[in-house]
Amino acid sequence: MLKFDIKKKQNLARVGVIHTPHGDIETPAFVGAATRATVKALTMQQMRDLGSQAILANTYHLTLRPGTELIKEAGGLAEFSSWHGPTFTDSGGFQIFSLPDVKISENGVKFKSHIDGANFEMTPESSMQAQWAIGADIHMAFDHLAKSENHQDMKEAMDRTHAWLDRCVKEHQHLIKQYSHPQYLYAVVQGGTFLDLRSESAKYCAGKNVDGFGIGGVFTAEGMDEMLQVVNSILPENKPRHLLGMGQEPIDLFIGAERGCDTFDCVGPTRMARNGSLYTLDGRINIKNAKYTHDFTPIMLDCDCECCKNYNKAYLHHLFKTDEITAKILASIHNEHFIVETVNRIRASLLDGTFTNYRDSFLTRYYKK
Repeated sequence: MLKFDIKKKQNLARVGVIHTPHGDIETPAFVGAATRATVKALTMQQMRDLGSQAILANTYHLTLRPGTELIKEAGGLAEFSSWHGPTFTDSGGFQIFSLPDVKISENGVKFKSHIDGANFEMTPESSMQAQWAIGADIHMAFDHLAKSENHQDMKEAMDRTHAWLDRCVKEHQHLIKQYSHPQYLYAVVQGGTFLDLRSESAKYCAGKNVDGFGIGGVFTAEGMDEMLQVVNSILPENKPRHLLGMGQEPIDLFIGAERGCDTFDCVGPTRMARNGSLYTLDGRINIKNAKYTHDFTPIMLDCDCECCKNYNKAYLHHLFKTDEITAKILASIHNEHFIVETVNRIRASLLDGTFTNYRDSFLTRYYKK
């Protein structure tokens, strides 16, 4: 069983440590979204330098390229990517169900590769096999994310997710015997925006022999607070919880941590960076705007990332306007560092009892409330 120590609790919020074979994760923590075994525009050394504790890769994408057996041959995700720290994989279900012409059955999902149109099938068993071959410390069970927000459609997807979870657990237990190194499984709670379904899914997942929980699906910040209150009041306290795909908006991190989530991942910070949208404590700015042409101050005066310590807005504006690759690199360093550091400060504020003050002052300034 994955070891998770809770250092301090404040209602649902908690500060803890997840102990993985590749190192510890101090929680709450933001996990770098290394979809194809890389965080876009950043090296693993840059990820370490900006303070990231862990990465999360995508099973769907790695199955298509370079193939899970190649990663296994390299010694696993950490060794293949030179990360050498804690690693997660999601099942790839979110990406698969976003594809056109997906054929869903009780057995699994058939789809075509977005690369070359080749036919693929993913089942709970093959998802587990792929994730074990990738060799991440923590896996996500294969789940069904419904595109529809209709209650009946969402319930059918949730029921299928639960049936697939049982098969994932069985295959996971089978694979434990075949590998010499430990790997761990999270169940995924689904149910969309419907609190009755979220409650049912949390109860189902809580009763399974898993090491932790992912909270999946698409939801808004407005509905997330109540949803997480319901879900995390049901999930067992002694196991970690990962909020899947959330963290582009800082408010998501505060809500998630306050309501008992331990880790987060999101591609949003680096995706926005590549488009010139940069975080500051006073909200996001678009560095491409003409007003930054002669602005020789850093993005943030009190930021200690490589970008802010060494470069100014005028230079970044120039790099973006001339479409230099360096623009995307520097902007990604800043945005990823901003989100990692925000969660680090959430963790520190929970430890020293100042969370409420930190949350209120941050959100008031950032969103101009």
